[in-house]
Amino acid sequence: MTRPRFLITIDTEGDNLWARSERIETRNAHFLPRFQALCEKYDLKPTWLTNYEMACCPEFVAFGRDVQARGTGEIGMHLHAWNSPPIVPLTEDDNQHHPYLIEYPLPVLQAKIEYLTDLLEDTFGTKMISHRAGRWAFDGAYARALIDHGYRVDCSVTPHVSWQRNKGAPFGDGGTDYRSCPEQPYHLDPDEPRRSGTSALLEVPVTIKRRRDGPSRWLQAQFDQGSLVWRLANRVRPLIAWLRPNGRNRQAMLWVLDEVQKRGEVHAEFMLHSSELMPGGSPTFPDGASIERLFDDLEHLFAATRGRFQGATLGEFHAWTTGEAGPRERLEAAGVAAP
Repeated sequence: MTRPRFLITIDTEGDNLWARSERIETRNAHFLPRFQALCEKYDLKPTWLTNYEMACCPEFVAFGRDVQARGTGEIGMHLHAWNSPPIVPLTEDDNQHHPYLIEYPLPVLQAKIEYLTDLLEDTFGTKMISHRAGRWAFDGAYARALIDHGYRVDCSVTPHVSWQRNKGAPFGDGGTDYRSCPEQPYHLDPDEPRRSGTSALLEVPVTIKRRRDGPSRWLQAQFDQGSLVWRLANRVRPLIAWLRPNGRNRQAMLWVLDEVQKRGEVHAEFMLHSSELMPGGSPTFPDGASIERLFDDLEHLFAATRGRFQGATLGEFHAWTTGEAGPRERLEAAGVAAP
């Protein structure tokens, strides 16, 4: 029996960008080899989705080139519009507001994608094919620009989750609403990437599962995701569970793996930020003790993939789903929309 793929996606970016400091540092590059070694211990292959400052960080560049040379991971693209060249101010303080790329004029959006794609390809000596949008904001113009630059797989969709409450530019409409999006991979519609279409760009959503028991369904129907009741319930037992560690959700992540396998699905996609692997690199993991607890959770999660999942990069998963490798019939049976 063919095993589902376990995909590790890392938003590879500067230190603690949640703090929105004037100076962006990349000290977290020093902490990445420990995570890479843990992945390799379990035959898993991270996709390092890399933004501008990390592409300019010599320590990360050496690390990424080594990972690629050994075939133990992949470099992809992750674009933060507010500090990725060409710099075109959109608000009175882009560093504070972190505007979404989809809020910029189309020529600027296209120029930023072209610049970072060229920088990554020149730096790492390989074609960029995988991508995740900064702050999860994605639309048709963005999708078409990726297609024009030869990207084959995107992983910006977060099923069951809306980012509309999260502002970019103060005058904007907030982030993208993914609540109606499929959980499973699909070739997206370049006019509306939240639905299936006929483009060559494969959307591989982050693995996020809703609880389907009676009490959970009642809470989901009665309360908004931003409400106090929802947030309190989520701390006790997540109503919507991600493959994204937060220091207190080990059992929820293991439940997600079980759900993927039980439903006969083709992928489980994990995500984390590179800065979350460094003490003090994020609000979630502020010190060495919290990092040790994180790695303990990761050890348990990755160990649970053994014999049940097969590690792959996003590029390898794309090849498998499109018939370049692997059983196409099984994918179609699982509901992966082919182009």
